[in-house]
Amino acid sequence: MSNLNDLTVIIVTYKTKDEILFNCINSIKKDIKIINVENSNDQSHKVKIEKKFNNVKVILTGQNLGYGAANNLGLKNNTSRYVLISNPDVEYKKNFFDDINFYLKEDYEFSIIGPTYDDESTHLSYGSLDGSIIDKNFNEFFLKEVGYVVGCSMLLDTKNIKTETYFDENFFLYFEEADFCRRVKVKGGKVFSSSKLLITHLGNKSSTSTNSKYEIESEMMRSWHWMWSTFYYHKKHSSYLKAFSLMYGKLIRAFFKMIIFTLIYNKKKQTMYYARFTGLLSAMIGKKSYYRVKI
Repeated sequence: MSNLNDLTVIIVTYKTKDEILFNCINSIKKDIKIINVENSNDQSHKVKIEKKFNNVKVILTGQNLGYGAANNLGLKNNTSRYVLISNPDVEYKKNFFDDINFYLKEDYEFSIIGPTYDDESTHLSYGSLDGSIIDKNFNEFFLKEVGYVVGCSMLLDTKNIKTETYFDENFFLYFEEADFCRRVKVKGGKVFSSSKLLITHLGNKSSTSTNSKYEIESEMMRSWHWMWSTFYYHKKHSSYLKAFSLMYGKLIRAFFKMIIFTLIYNKKKQTMYYARFTGLLSAMIGKKSYYRVKI
């Protein structure tokens, strides 16, 4: 029996290249509902996507909300019990949706299941929340419990998620999935990684970062938000003092490297460390996650 009619895929984009988004959508079964949340007011994108794909509904946000807030908007417009959060730079293996149907049953109690990269030799698709070592072995259902799963692709059973909100919208980029998984587990939810569900993740191909014209701006954005989100995450789940003790050394190093690369006229490195310094300083003094790519 197939329960795929009770599954919706949510794909958040921001000026993503057509080829990347089309490859993602084409790897999804044609009869599965898809919500594409586009973080802009690009009417031509909506017309183009909805004309090309009958199973896709496009929601234009009008502004760049980021990963978490855009997914929350998609979830508000969802009517299915099961939701697959997906980055556009993910491609699903041929049997992925036949395999995912294996878990869409009352027999399997879960809150979140993360797929496995088809090549995990360099990066893992899951991790622990406390630095502990996770057993490499999966059970008879091809699952193992983990601290968090990477947010590029995650299956949610909305019936078994008891948090007040899904994603914390204070995050714009990075740590949203770790924060979400942590809150789900605090409420008694179960977070798993599945070796049965395989994906290809291109990485950093979801937005304007693929355009060489915006290479420095995109690097600044990633650096700024990595530092801001790291501090905010530790402050939220531990304390300000804990976050400060973990990060003050990085603040000092970023400051001196910013000065050094300014003096030797290395524009790319100078802007990267400037972004790291200002992102972390903004988090330390309590500023919101405000930095956006200026295009």
